[in-house]
Amino acid sequence: MSRLWRMTADAILGALKGVMPGLAATFGRSCEVVLHDYRQPDNSVVAVAGELTGRRVGSAMSEIGLAVLARGNEAVDELNYLTRTPAGRLIKSSTMPLRDERGEVFGALCVNLDVTALRQVGDLLADLAGGDVTPATTTFTDDIEEVVDAVVRSEELALAKPADALSKPERLRLLRALDQRGVFQLRGAAPRVAARLGISRASLYADLAACRTDPTDTDPTDEER
Repeated sequence: MSRLWRMTADAILGALKGVMPGLAATFGRSCEVVLHDYRQPDNSVVAVAGELTGRRVGSAMSEIGLAVLARGNEAVDELNYLTRTPAGRLIKSSTMPLRDERGEVFGALCVNLDVTALRQVGDLLADLAGGDVTPATTTFTDDIEEVVDAVVRSEELALAKPADALSKPERLRLLRALDQRGVFQLRGAAPRVAARLGISRASLYADLAACRTDPTDTDPTDEER
């Protein structure tokens, strides 16, 4: 009888496609569910519900997916790891391998949750309670991102608002802090900072030039660029 309930890879994918929209809707706009078919690694994404990471049907697998594929049938669930989007959103993710009727791994179901707001609330509560604000832990990161995020989060905490909602004077204050740490001497820093602030690269360079021309300019009447 148990053999009758064993499902082929295609049947499993088909069944999961049907439940993904409901799963994503349960968690609201902060959730994204992605279904991968590793039999076609160059375009492994076969279904997406929600939108956080920019994944689309036909997209290639991520680094986590490659790691799961490399482990083959020894792959296990990768749960609750933290990553960042190019715009700096903090994402908690879980990747769960899928097995066919022979027990062989052929794909994965991935669930992503945007926990950026929760992290910011946690920082504010820790500050109110007199505790330390712990820097975010990331899986996909490099030194530039770590430095940028540390300064951005400290400014978000001081201003009690997310970086992409800052007024121009507040944005200039943040850019000065980054510049004083030498962030913009690092290759690739400018586009990362621009994405984090939700502005164009041209606007960032203009703001940075203004900071360097008059490092004390914090006129609150400045208009948002």
